[in-house]
Amino acid sequence: MAITDDRNLIGELEPVARELLERHLKVQKEWFPHDYIPYSMGRDFDKEPWTPDQSRLTGVAQMAFEVNLLTEDNLPSYHREIYDMFARRGDSAWIEWVHRWTAEEGRHAIVLRDYLIVTRAVDPVALERHRMELLSVGYDRGDKNALRGMAYVAFQELATRISHRNTGRYSQDPVADRIMARISADENLHMVFYRDMLSAAMRLAPSEAVEAIADEVLRFEMPGAGMPEFSTKSVMIAKAGIYDLRVHHDDVVWPLLRHWGFFDIENLDAEAEQKRTQVAEFLTGVDAMAKHYEEKRARREARKQVAGQR
Repeated sequence: MAITDDRNLIGELEPVARELLERHLKVQKEWFPHDYIPYSMGRDFDKEPWTPDQSRLTGVAQMAFEVNLLTEDNLPSYHREIYDMFARRGDSAWIEWVHRWTAEEGRHAIVLRDYLIVTRAVDPVALERHRMELLSVGYDRGDKNALRGMAYVAFQELATRISHRNTGRYSQDPVADRIMARISADENLHMVFYRDMLSAAMRLAPSEAVEAIADEVLRFEMPGAGMPEFSTKSVMIAKAGIYDLRVHHDDVVWPLLRHWGFFDIENLDAEAEQKRTQVAEFLTGVDAMAKHYEEKRARREARKQVAGQR
């Protein structure tokens, strides 16, 4: 059954959206940002201005936390884009999901900012200036239709979950690690909603769904790409192993492709088959590039150990 019109697709998937929303509400756990913040560490900035030596995070950990927070800060743009993609039928399960998702995501920015400011982990002036700059640009999904939107948010939610979780572990701060574990649990449930929604869409329009997934695998870009110095910061985060090509290949792309049975679906049209071949070739290249960077990292670590022994 080929469905090329977004409105028809969203209408056909309305019962699935209702089912997945109700499942989400049953399994998600209520939590409160204030329970995760060590407020006793707070001091007034007008009496004691911020200086770099006050931070309990340094280097890449500090940078990764700022990137994660600024990504969450762009929620107004994400809400607009997702609402426009999915909420097309008045009072529906889709609209309920979009608002629920937005409310849950909003907690992430709250808890991250409170942690970073109360513990003086980052420069609060620079952080606010970067937030203003990023939100002034916003986020634009481009020409993604509903199917590509589902594919994108499935990959993006999983990528964000892993990036947050690895950032917490890398920080070596138990408070930060606990916060990131809590956020990651939310992101995982959000990914599951979109993942299973796309599974349902594949049963309705397999060729179109395969093409949408392929386009996102080939062109995926994290939502924080518009923030200041994102490319430079991404390289440093990758070098630290927080989120690199190996993580993206092994822990984000392949788990979802296996869940969807992406390479096993039969009776696709010629264009979908071609796109699927492109994905296979692309992933082979990503795997080879990831191995190359892993070897470089191993050599870099070996040089550090030798230097430390001198």
